Amino acid sequence: MVKLRVKNALIRECMAEFLGTFVLLMFGCSAAAQVKTSRETRGQFLSVNMAFSVGVMSAMYLTMGVTGAHLNPAVSLSFCVLRKVSWSRLLPYSLSQLLGAYLASALVYLVYYDAIMEFSGGVLTVYGPNETASIFATYPSEYISLGRSFLDQVVGTGMLLLCILCLGEKRNTPAPPGLIPPIVATIVLGIAMSMSANCGGAINPARDLGPRLFTLTAGWGVEVFTCYNYWFWVPLVAPMIGGLLGTVTYLVFIEWQLPDPDPPSDLSLPPTPGKDFKELQAATGSGVELKMARF
Repeated sequence: MVKLRVKNALIRECMAEFLGTFVLLMFGCSAAAQVKTSRETRGQFLSVNMAFSVGVMSAMYLTMGVTGAHLNPAVSLSFCVLRKVSWSRLLPYSLSQLLGAYLASALVYLVYYDAIMEFSGGVLTVYGPNETASIFATYPSEYISLGRSFLDQVVGTGMLLLCILCLGEKRNTPAPPGLIPPIVATIVLGIAMSMSANCGGAINPARDLGPRLFTLTAGWGVEVFTCYNYWFWVPLVAPMIGGLLGTVTYLVFIEWQLPDPDPPSDLSLPPTPGKDFKELQAATGSGVELKMARF
């Protein structure tokens, strides 16, 4: 068993990001498939939101000890900007997250294949009352403009980073490490329940692009990219910008305004030349020993 341990640190971290994102999408997309194909007789919109939140919590407990559980390229980018993660990790982490989301979507499709085919009549499409593409990727509501949907994703992801960056700050009100996953899951649930009606609340480029690529290869076709005036780029670009804006907002309004950290309690005071000299001379009893001690 010891021989199975991967020695390369980057590979270990990518494995963790892959598996964590896989678990996240397994919970979320499975719930979406169950709700959609049952025509909301086995769950509703809230069920999907809660399932994604449980997926976040489970994935974080699973991978926090390896990478800190980013599970999201926008989070990885923000941590690179904060110098908490090396920039050389950004692309490998993002690709691992993307692959995890893709393969999770494939497994959900296999598990719910019969239900999807029965619901859609065997026609895999993005539009209409029997569309099934939204089980996997996110799509905008018909009433929303492109610019407003971009703003929607910027705000949602900004709120995510703004609220999670404070959890480990010891100068503020830090969360106990073991409670960080359920707290983050609750934050995600809050965002999903309040900011997902317009565009599905992706707030995660890997969570959207991975399933979208899967639907492209599984029978839905290029329509998953061309629909709604090529809307697919919005959940890729907007969350990255939103994550950076949330990070900057946290730094300016909170982190840079916190009190300076307390000095270590065991930090000794500067020596008082005359007093310390006399005390040391009395203790040593000889000028030679004192001179050696000083050097």
